[in-house]
Amino acid sequence: MPELPEVETIARSLRLELVGRTILEADLRWAQTLAYPSARKFKQQIKGQVIKGVSRRAKYLNIQLQDYNLMIHLRMSGDLLLKSSKIQPDKHDRLILTLTPGSLRHSLQSQGGASPTGSGESKLVFNDTRKFGRVWLMDMPEVILGKLGPEPLGDEFTAKWLHENLQGRHRQLKPLLLDQTFLAGLGNIYTDEALHMAKLHPLRASDSVNARQAESLWKAIREVLQAGIRTNGASIDWVYRGGEYQNHFRVYDRTGEPCPVCGTKIRKLIIGQRGTHICPKCQAR
Repeated sequence: MPELPEVETIARSLRLELVGRTILEADLRWAQTLAYPSARKFKQQIKGQVIKGVSRRAKYLNIQLQDYNLMIHLRMSGDLLLKSSKIQPDKHDRLILTLTPGSLRHSLQSQGGASPTGSGESKLVFNDTRKFGRVWLMDMPEVILGKLGPEPLGDEFTAKWLHENLQGRHRQLKPLLLDQTFLAGLGNIYTDEALHMAKLHPLRASDSVNARQAESLWKAIREVLQAGIRTNGASIDWVYRGGEYQNHFRVYDRTGEPCPVCGTKIRKLIIGQRGTHICPKCQAR
């Protein structure tokens, strides 16, 4: 699943191409992709909407329209692609938005080995192989976004906040950090990387973390996320495009390989049905 750095990378790329363009029509090819409103209402409301901006909140993409917010959660296999209008739909395309002309020189995908450059109509395509991704068209995005915790790269997320909120809960560290109502945007990759950098075991009780350790974890979370954004995220599945952060993994997906700090072999645990990677020496329980 794309995490904060991957979604931020997609948002920045889309921003270059979409702002100022108008949505001409919507082709909803799998009804369940649309979480809200009804398909009929969605097609009526989105037609003719001018795209004013593209942003990210946690793992949600928010395309700000003239009157609404088009919110997209990619989930396990979702992807947003900008394609030439001449290209035929793929079997996994769930939603296609036809746009007014605009340059495609920064397009997110090449088709058939060539970039779909030009100034004609193009399509913003939501492709989702596993069908878990969802789309909302809302005038009040706070209905969804208001339930989320603070942004880990935002001003609200401080070392003091993290320590106080870890102390206020008695939960295992990794499941708590993955809880989007606690802290928004972290997923499996960057949680494993941050916990290793902070030398904390993922099964440790949150209220056992002292102020110094909480500050180390705070710094580690921000550092791995910033590094992920700088490298355009991690390319480890078909839904990640062009990222290089996988070349800098400390522990994630490196089972049996040496820890970059002490040389001990990385181990894989299963925590909350998720694969979790640790160094048994650096992250002793």
